[in-house]
Formats: sequence, structure tokens, C-alpha cells
Amino acid sequence: MEGMHSIARQPASPGLTAPMAAALAQLTPTQMKVLRGVHSGLLNKQIAFDLGIAEATVKAHMTALMRKLNVRNRTQVAIAAQTLSLHA
Repeated sequence: MEGMHSIARQPASPGLTAPMAAALAQLTPTQMKVLRGVHSGLLNKQIAFDLGIAEATVKAHMTALMRKLNVRNRTQVAIAAQTLSLHA
């Protein structure tokens, strides 16, 4: 019964796999900042303004994030960011 209670208390974590956790560890500081911006619901233009970089640079970081996290779109990046925040 003890084991069942510990499982019930764990937060739902759709998608945080060992490869994703390893990928998160490989992100650059700027990629982490972009990931936080996506998690906050900011647009690329807003992230660019906040970081003092060009919007095209944010797009390049988004492409790198998608590749490193092995996801296909911005929504999946946001879900990965949410999953990461549950485990941070």
C-alpha cells in the first residue's frame, strides 16, 4: 500500500523521458531563456525584445530547441517546458 501512495502523489508528467531530460541538460543558457519565454506564453517578438536579440535569432533558437527536444512544433516545446517546470 505504501508504494501506491507514493505513485498517487507524483505529479502527472506527460513526456519527460530520459532522452528529454538529457536534452534539457544540453541546452545553452540562451536556449533556456527562450524556453522560459515560450513557457510564459510569450511570442517570438516579445522574447526577442526581452533578451535584446533579433526575432530571427529567437526563431533559430526555437529550431534548435525543437531538434534537441525531439519535438515538432512550438506547442510541444511549451509542453516540454511545462514538464520541466514540474520537475525543477
